[in-house]
Amino acid sequence: MKQVVQNYKSGELAVLDVPVPGCKPGGVLVRTSYSLISTGTELMKVSEAGMSMVGKARSRPDQVAKVMQSVATNGLPATYRKVMGKLDSYTPLGYSLCGVVEQVGAGVDDVKVGDLVACAGNEHALHAEVNWVPRNLYARVPEGLAPRHAAFGTVGAIALQGVRQGGPQLGEVALVIGLGLIGQLVVQLLAAAGVRVVGADPDPARCALAEGLGAVACGDPGSAVVENAVAELTDGHGVDQVYLAAGGDSNQPVELAARLCRDRGRVVDIGKCRLDLPWNAYYEKELDVRFSRSYGPGRYDPEYELEGRDYPIGYVRWTERRNLACFLDLAARGRVDVEPLVSHVADFADAVETYRSLEEGGLKAVAVLFRYPEAAAEAAAETEKPVVAVPEVPRVSRGSAAKPAVRAGSPVRLAFVGAGNYATSMLLPHLAGREGVELSAVVTTTALSAANARHKFGFARATTDLDAVLGDDAVDAVFVVTRHSSHAELTRKALLAGKAVFVEKPLALSGDELAGVLAAVEESGNDRLQVGFNRRFSPLLREAKERFGARTGPASLRYLVNAGRLEHGSWYLRQNSEGSRFAGEGGHFVDTASWLLDADPVSVYAVATPGNEDLQVVLGYPDGSTATIGYVTTGAPGFPKETLDLVGDGKVLRLDDFVRASVHGKKRWVSSRLPKARDKGQNAELAAFVRAVRTGGPMPVPLESLVATTAATLAVRTALAGGVPVTLAGTP
Repeated sequence: MKQVVQNYKSGELAVLDVPVPGCKPGGVLVRTSYSLISTGTELMKVSEAGMSMVGKARSRPDQVAKVMQSVATNGLPATYRKVMGKLDSYTPLGYSLCGVVEQVGAGVDDVKVGDLVACAGNEHALHAEVNWVPRNLYARVPEGLAPRHAAFGTVGAIALQGVRQGGPQLGEVALVIGLGLIGQLVVQLLAAAGVRVVGADPDPARCALAEGLGAVACGDPGSAVVENAVAELTDGHGVDQVYLAAGGDSNQPVELAARLCRDRGRVVDIGKCRLDLPWNAYYEKELDVRFSRSYGPGRYDPEYELEGRDYPIGYVRWTERRNLACFLDLAARGRVDVEPLVSHVADFADAVETYRSLEEGGLKAVAVLFRYPEAAAEAAAETEKPVVAVPEVPRVSRGSAAKPAVRAGSPVRLAFVGAGNYATSMLLPHLAGREGVELSAVVTTTALSAANARHKFGFARATTDLDAVLGDDAVDAVFVVTRHSSHAELTRKALLAGKAVFVEKPLALSGDELAGVLAAVEESGNDRLQVGFNRRFSPLLREAKERFGARTGPASLRYLVNAGRLEHGSWYLRQNSEGSRFAGEGGHFVDTASWLLDADPVSVYAVATPGNEDLQVVLGYPDGSTATIGYVTTGAPGFPKETLDLVGDGKVLRLDDFVRASVHGKKRWVSSRLPKARDKGQNAELAAFVRAVRTGGPMPVPLESLVATTAATLAVRTALAGGVPVTLAGTP
């Protein structure tokens, strides 16, 4: 088998052929699927190995002391031979992995061959194709947790033990100094425990990542951002706990901890940073300084780690193995999300190049995974031609369940489910007072919001009883304008009730939700559905498309969406319940691209910056056309939100944020600049929907197109995970 090793004397890194370890009693042989590079601990070890002998001595004064003691005891020649012999040998790297049990040793009865396990230990969870792992250093991976995520188990246990040492309580405020791999996990664990977290790190990208994962605010340790956030959250008292997850020789972390910690607060050292405690500062506040020893109780105890002697749970609740299992459970249940931390996945064969790239700064990463041959083969088999199924759209006999048209002379009677900001600012102003429209009912979860909407827009009634509205024959159409997680279910109910439905994007957050909506269409025979993809209805964009004219060959479209950052606390950030930001909003841009290209996409490819902050999505179309959607959150706030270029047949269409459009070809056309607010098509879209409900004619956008757009938007997540293009099955 192959294993990554390093010569500590020369600094040489290599992937060596070594024998497969034997399966000893009390443990299991595990074939590695993914192993994790600790970009802190391991890179420090790699860096030390590249130092001169003097540099090595300075970096490890504890070892120098041992050498001097050996000289005094054994003499210089014997000590020299011993030290050089130890230095000039290969040492292993790695301590966190996930793999499949290949053989079970005597005395082990809690796992079997074929089980997926996460493993820990710098002697047992190495960057090697096969490892022998003793009983107390592995834990079974919960159902549904991906192997690449389970490979984070050891570093997760380290972060978890550090948080346990801090003893956080609900409502407290904590400061995490150092937002590398461990720091990012500490932020998430604290947030999951009901603690408000402030982060400090000089890297803006890591600060942004931590904010996306639950931190209230993050900033450079030397800036005023961190101190101001602490002052605001604690009324000037200081944080309850500080977690030192930083490395390096600077004493700034412990000084910052003393300055921002409250009287009798707690300071927990998790990383390996300089600890010259300023005596006066720590004494005057009587700060409680605690150390977190690796994965938890049992670490460095050979009877626990090698002989499998567990500690009674009544005396030691959280051992290193229980911490490992606990972290895996949190990840499986979505309380901790490690995917945004994965900066790079490298094939195991490229291990040496990966380490060098990390050390030299060419690869900047929070976490890097090695993917092993069998895992790579399985991934290739699964992702060589990855396919996301587009649910088949049922063929519906018009009007079998839904009312085909409104009686002549009668208004179209509308009910709104939800009356939040978008409904009240972008939809209802276009409907209130519109001729031929009656606002019959508004349904919200709180009585006051329903009453406010009724008062402001003239609804006939306000209620919190959804079923009563869906069962009301006096309602022709239902608008679903709630939070994303409820769209599919509310749409399904309204379709089954025989109503025409206008649902704001997204239609669904998963393939199962989308299939559920289409099952309701098939069951009810009601396909009267419109999703709020309004940009194709923009008068400016429609005129530009008309001026561009028909195409004879494939085209290339570029769509830049300068989405900007969300305010802290926005419900859009609740990815576990409301889906990713792109899953919620991306359908707008997919639909616009497909409308301009006159087809539905057949393939999706996507790449993202760390933390999925910025996305590049490439859509492929049947005639060879492509659309690239750049969805970015890190741009300048003053730059236009949406710019679009369509190029083909010697022509270029340009859209500048729905303010101005132009077409360049044999003739040039430039629109006049809009004098007022941008018209992104909501008014025209609503008019088309109301007209379709009144007349019983086709809905503004064919159901097949709504489904294809939704499937393509959802496929972005699959493409990001697999790193290869995804084919949309069922498309033309």
